[in-house]
Amino acid sequence: MFTVRRRRATALAIFSAALLAACSAAPVLPRPGGGPGVAVAVGSGGQTTAEDGAIPLDHPLGLDSRDAAISRLRPELLVALREASVHAGADGVTLSVSSGWRSPKYQAQLLADATRKYRSQEEAARWVATPETSPHVSGDAVDIAGEDAMSWLAQHGARFGLCQIYSNERWHYEYRPSALSGACPLMYQDPTEDPRMKR
Repeated sequence: MFTVRRRRATALAIFSAALLAACSAAPVLPRPGGGPGVAVAVGSGGQTTAEDGAIPLDHPLGLDSRDAAISRLRPELLVALREASVHAGADGVTLSVSSGWRSPKYQAQLLADATRKYRSQEEAARWVATPETSPHVSGDAVDIAGEDAMSWLAQHGARFGLCQIYSNERWHYEYRPSALSGACPLMYQDPTEDPRMKR
């Protein structure tokens, strides 16, 4: 009886240690913006890190962050986001970013993960662009974290030139200066309709 208990305790200890090591070695991120769950491991060993623009799960970044995901955004986008953030804050809403600038390596990994998940390059293209065409890689796009923030930007973003670009991605915003004097352009159903994705 004592031997059985000892074996169970030893097996449980080994399993717990292995699980802890796996989790600490490669935390997992959901698809940026909270869309359909494309997971990507981040950490050491050639995987994506904060230097690639990766943002840890459940830790969206504020717009004053010095992380590459924020600091490497286009200046005009970052200025618009910071201005909008002040106004959103006055309404009790916090604007934070679940994904911003991404390295080509990070974008390629997201695309590969999406292709595996959907078992189709065509379906993956509805959610993840190539490194050559992604506005995240060029610093022209952010994914906004949180339902309140997404709803607030949907109502007020055009005042700051911040526009939702794709109907299927409520979290994805880009800067459109033309919106400052009117409204945001009509949205594409998904990235496959965006001419920029066909380069």
